Amino acid sequence: MNNITDETRRESFEAAKQGAAARRRVILEILTEHPSGMTAREISGELYRRGITPADERNFAAPRITELCRAGKVEAIRKRPCACSGRNVAVWAVRR
Repeated sequence: MNNITDETRRESFEAAKQGAAARRRVILEILTEHPSGMTAREISGELYRRGITPADERNFAAPRITELCRAGKVEAIRKRPCACSGRNVAVWAVRR
């Protein structure tokens, strides 16, 4: 690899890290506003409505929720059927 590709890769990585941190903060804000909890799909819909993400795709929220859970900031408080799939999914809330 040459220096240019190394630099662009580093720049992309740094931008992604900053974007992930910002998204984690917004997810915590969203869950604080909804103390009864939300599913990952519902959170992703709210991220989209706020103009944070380009679509309401669940995968815009799920990885950040996993990171927040591992950091002890959010927890799955129950499960309920997903409105889209009908399958049981986790409902997330800020850890108390």
